[in-house]
Amino acid sequence: MLTNHANLMRFFAEAKEITGRKKLQKMIYILQVCGLPFEEKYQFHFYGPYSEELSLRMEELCNLGFLLETKEDKSNFIQYEYRVTAEGLNFLEQFAVDMPQLPDLFTILKGKSARFLELAATMLYFRDLPKNEVEEKVQVVKPKQNYTQDEVQEAWTFIDQMMTKAKGTH
Repeated sequence: MLTNHANLMRFFAEAKEITGRKKLQKMIYILQVCGLPFEEKYQFHFYGPYSEELSLRMEELCNLGFLLETKEDKSNFIQYEYRVTAEGLNFLEQFAVDMPQLPDLFTILKGKSARFLELAATMLYFRDLPKNEVEEKVQVVKPKQNYTQDEVQEAWTFIDQMMTKAKGTH
């Protein structure tokens, strides 16, 4: 039962901190698609793939004192930041969480914006469609984002890079 909590704590042990709930949701989704053992169920939502399970698990980890959640008022929205605590690292020591590819994948993910990760996660959500249909679908479900063809191409390159790194370190 606590395996999924431990997997998230392993992610935070690598990340140290994550700013933004949307960014967190997209990072975990992308890692899950890459084959890492995140088991949260996702559905399509306003900002792409979203997991209610992940939100609840994050709340539990904060309530247990394993993660510290801070809120910053950015005038028109609230920005959340999550940081692993010493208690969280102690909890993680009780589990054998095997994700040798996580550091390499996280290095690629951490430099990307939430907007870009939303694009890549949305493309991955529709990955069973042919490539041109994925691109069309993104324009239909994300018209306000106005993604350019260059951004879409960058996302394909990013997805290929992530998949290659995920397979290469098993």
